Amino acid sequence: MIRAAIVGLGWWGKTIVESVQGKSDKITFVAANTRTRAKAEEFCRDKKIPLRDSLDEILKDRNVDAVVYTTPHSLHEEHVRRAAQAGKHVCMEKPFTLTAASARAAIEAVKKAGVVLAVDFQRRFHPSVGEIRKRVRNGSLGPISFCVGEVSTPSGLALPKESWRVNPEETPAGAMTGLGVHLVDAFIDLCGEVTEVYCINARRAAPLVDDTTVFTMKHKNGVISTNYCTLASAASYCIAIFGKNGIAETARPSLDTFRFMPVAAQGGPHATAQPEVIENKGVNLVKAVMEAFAAAVRGEAPYPVTHDQIIHGVAVFEAIVKSAKTGQPVKVG
Repeated sequence: MIRAAIVGLGWWGKTIVESVQGKSDKITFVAANTRTRAKAEEFCRDKKIPLRDSLDEILKDRNVDAVVYTTPHSLHEEHVRRAAQAGKHVCMEKPFTLTAASARAAIEAVKKAGVVLAVDFQRRFHPSVGEIRKRVRNGSLGPISFCVGEVSTPSGLALPKESWRVNPEETPAGAMTGLGVHLVDAFIDLCGEVTEVYCINARRAAPLVDDTTVFTMKHKNGVISTNYCTLASAASYCIAIFGKNGIAETARPSLDTFRFMPVAAQGGPHATAQPEVIENKGVNLVKAVMEAFAAAVRGEAPYPVTHDQIIHGVAVFEAIVKSAKTGQPVKVG
């Protein structure tokens, strides 16, 4: 059993704890730290997790094997460094960092310390996404022309003014840090490296944040992926890959339904064929991430998001932020 500490107990930190505490035989939380202690005391008592006064206490604790961070994005490099230097394995909320230079520095610390690093891209672990990945990898879709990603949530409508998530320095390019980075990671995984991006950002309904972000990525292999994100609509997540032989996609609003729509063998260019549908209901993606992290710590299997993909994903994110500011396409460094 991997003994982990949770650092940051806002909504997402509590969600992570809820996903595994008393429900997993692979990882458990044995310590916690958060900026506002009073907001976490009752939760930690209920979960039987000792609440520490500082990160230093956690990093000095020999009973802690790993640290899971859900902290402001600007602190991520420092927090990865400190955990690595203390010999603790690290699982970090996305985005990993806000700049590629910061990502490289953090990963250099991880490599030097020889600890495991995970980033919380939980949608990689869904079986429906795995089905799309399999069909991309085995070539059954044929040559891929383009991809579409959509993700939405109403969270931007209710963010309080005191939240760090309304600070544009912490959450640049509107919906990118909360939502868009998942689509960046998805299409890096499915289509490979990105060479150029273009982003448009807008505020449509949320009172305190830019809530609507659209970005297009050109991949090194020639595939184009276009992505739509909003913090001001009903919760939904779906991705689709358009290939010569058909469309592999997940159906709104969740990832539970995989669908393959083949090109019709007859009937003309507007004919449709019977789709193949696979249901994958009831998957706890947050638990899946935590248990994959634990497996990597135990040396059973590498965490599926590689160091190179983490750095490249941050470089793409950084280019998207620049494009949103300039209104121009930006090459990925």
